[in-house]
Amino acid sequence: MDFKMNEYTHALVGKITTGLQGFGKDVDPKDVRRQHDCFVRLLKELNIEVIELNLEGTITENIFLDDVAVICHGIALLLKPRNEAEARNFKILKEVLKKDLRQSIVEQDESDAVICGSDVLFTGREFFVGICKTTNEAGASLLAETFPEFPCTPIKMSKGAEHLKKYITVAGDDVLCVGASQEAKELLKRMEREANFSYQTLSVPEDEAANCLYVNGTLVHRAIEEIPEAFKVFCEKIDFARRSICLSELAKLKADLSSCSLLVRKF
Repeated sequence: MDFKMNEYTHALVGKITTGLQGFGKDVDPKDVRRQHDCFVRLLKELNIEVIELNLEGTITENIFLDDVAVICHGIALLLKPRNEAEARNFKILKEVLKKDLRQSIVEQDESDAVICGSDVLFTGREFFVGICKTTNEAGASLLAETFPEFPCTPIKMSKGAEHLKKYITVAGDDVLCVGASQEAKELLKRMEREANFSYQTLSVPEDEAANCLYVNGTLVHRAIEEIPEAFKVFCEKIDFARRSICLSELAKLKADLSSCSLLVRKF
């Protein structure tokens, strides 16, 4: 069956307020909220119903929803909470995903599996899982067991590397957007060797441009003032709908376009 991985009906996001803690001295809470509001508004313009959740914890625990679950075709794998605030947030996520969005819930057990959603790349045909300090081989095995209908390939990342989706994301149907760093190039080679399907590659000169969202037939990438060279590439190479958005203040918190929401297709 040919699945359309980029078609979503809903997005879960944390409700960002300036009263949250953990912004850091170099981050403007008002600008974070403004950029997050723009992100939410953009999702709505792409025909996605946005559900804002009142979550606990710091600003990062409210932003990084992509880290805490992997959702694919009606199944939501909820990953192991790392602290008490996250455990309480998981209860909120679970209720919304199960009751409101009709997802089948799979909860990570107390095994040795370690997995972070930002290390998981789903192309619409198969999973790639970046093996690093935040995701291990047991985590990749757990993902494969949860979604047995899709190939699941662990990809070893270099020591000190960041999350897989910092370097490579989906930028269209069977199109991968790849950064220009050596780490990104090496990851792409490993993925191409192990892949069960073929993909076109869109290379961008700035690594921060590699993290995109492909949502309901539209590519979402960062604004021209943040990625001037990559913006030219997107203009020249992408022949379908594009939208750009500023992420500079959110990026100071290590946020990416892919990390700021949980995208869901309601069945």
